[in-house]
Amino acid sequence: MPQLDTSTWFITIVSSMVTLFILFQLKISSQTFPAAPSPKTVATEMTKNPWESKWTKIYLPLSLPQQ
Repeated sequence: MPQLDTSTWFITIVSSMVTLFILFQLKISSQTFPAAPSPKTVATEMTKNPWESKWTKIYLPLSLPQQ
């Protein structure tokens, strides 16, 4: 039974990988991607909540006596 000649396998595999790499690079470079998103300026409305002006000493940790 003759042995299998594997001397050309390295060149075949490397050349096919290079070919696939080039094909994928050409395919990807031909696509157009959207531009980078630009930040939008959003006008934030400051709503006056009833509890904003009603802070007491219970809610202020710095006004508590030191232990």
